[in-house]
Amino acid sequence: METNPFNIDLDRNPANYQPLTPLTFLERAASVFPDHTAIVHGALRRNYADFYARSRQLASALAKAGIGRGDTVSALLANTPAMLECHYGVPMCGGVLHSINTRLDASIIAFQLDHARSRIVIVDREFMPLMQEALALASVNPMLIQYDDAEFGGPQVPVEAHDFEAFLCAGDPDFAWLMPEDEWDAISINYTSGTTGDPKGVVSHHRGAYLLAQGNALTTSMAKHAVYLWTLPMFHCNGWCFPWTMSAIIGTHVCLRQVRAEPIWNALADEGVTHLCGAPIVMSLMISAPEAEKRNLDHTVQFFTAAAPPPEKLLADMRTAGFDVTHLYGLTETYGPAVVNDWHQGWSDLAPSEQAALKSRQGVRYLALEGLDVLDPETMAPVPRDGKTMGEVMFRGNVVMKGYFRNPHATREAFAGGWFHSGDLGVMHPDGYIQLKDRSKDIIISGGENISSIEVEEALYRHPAVSVAAVVAMPHEKWGETPCAFIELASGHQVDTDALRAWCRDQLAPFKVPGRFIFMPIPRTPTGKIQKFVLREQARENAI
Repeated sequence: METNPFNIDLDRNPANYQPLTPLTFLERAASVFPDHTAIVHGALRRNYADFYARSRQLASALAKAGIGRGDTVSALLANTPAMLECHYGVPMCGGVLHSINTRLDASIIAFQLDHARSRIVIVDREFMPLMQEALALASVNPMLIQYDDAEFGGPQVPVEAHDFEAFLCAGDPDFAWLMPEDEWDAISINYTSGTTGDPKGVVSHHRGAYLLAQGNALTTSMAKHAVYLWTLPMFHCNGWCFPWTMSAIIGTHVCLRQVRAEPIWNALADEGVTHLCGAPIVMSLMISAPEAEKRNLDHTVQFFTAAAPPPEKLLADMRTAGFDVTHLYGLTETYGPAVVNDWHQGWSDLAPSEQAALKSRQGVRYLALEGLDVLDPETMAPVPRDGKTMGEVMFRGNVVMKGYFRNPHATREAFAGGWFHSGDLGVMHPDGYIQLKDRSKDIIISGGENISSIEVEEALYRHPAVSVAAVVAMPHEKWGETPCAFIELASGHQVDTDALRAWCRDQLAPFKVPGRFIFMPIPRTPTGKIQKFVLREQARENAI
């Protein structure tokens, strides 16, 4: 085999090759726009020069405390400036950031701390009792650092921990931070929900974070100096990489400690917010707010949502209120969203119901993703592009995780056949847009027939009295399983089981009609995803 002549004497060297890392985005922003506002948090205004200096100080302080390449620093923080600084300061000293879901219980946090081999834990004062409970269960004994947020009005509880500001200020603002030795080096570890078995530690690398962060800007058409409101938790897939995206476009982070309607509307109007992300529940929260809390907006705001497709009425209400909603899709294993429902101009001329149907599709791959398909998991062959034949949604490319930390078996399974297996079931439409139909574990098999819980939910959402619907499998003596529907009613509406059953009979095949309807508040994760594992347990208790 002949050597490629263009490789002879043309080698990588420091002049023509540097590892890709999103850390360089902040360095550039601080050097080009040092005075531009980087972070807004209550009364705080922090420019890029200070953001960069503080991140370097944090990196320096962590290095002095013994953190080096491959060491884990955990963070149990709200959407605050400290969390943004951790996204830069931790990897700037070679460390790996472990962002912890603030709604987890102590035992799961303890598992994560032990599994990730955490060396230092940075904790918001509000969550310190939870962390102390977790540390009492954990085997590791990390250094404890407490962050006091001026926006938190809770009680001051004495605790043996280093103060975050004092710890940071002991560092050098001119610290010569570390580039990754290899862009494949880990930048973060995030844990899956662990609804079955122990959570898995998803390892992300600098290269993927760099590419997805830029992909966010391109996909969302973020202009330079865009203003981003933090309604999405930063602990969730590293805030979908937006902590790094905003430095790339020299934008402004508007931090929001709690997702409440009034501060959201105030930020939208007063700070000129251009973009925000969140689950449909965030949209519902905003739209259902009292009129006195809402504000008139003088610009269109881009809202990016994941999870279940928003109901048609909610989309219409958001459009009237001044929002353009785009559906995204991804997983922790793909750094957050890697699929976008790219909108065609001609679609805007269609009837609202047709637009809602198109918006419910997950869409096409991000520019930063090399491969997206719906495959038969047994044969690995693409399913027909008919919008009907179900297969498993699979990804391949540079924004797919390194693998699961200390779990080679799960990593091999996830990457079988050279694709990342998402576990999501979907169809491929003739125009190349994918649409999810269910999680593989959420398919309901009734009398040998497969029932998509999403299909049943979509039928329920079309009823005007239904605000939220979640459908899971319920054991059935005759059919094995039957759908069980959990319902939250829309404000001011009433409907009973018989009426909903009749509604479903008009829209679904008889075997797909839920065998039971349960009216109750539906449990969700902190990111707004419905906790179907909780509902499955309740369905078992209510089995027919």
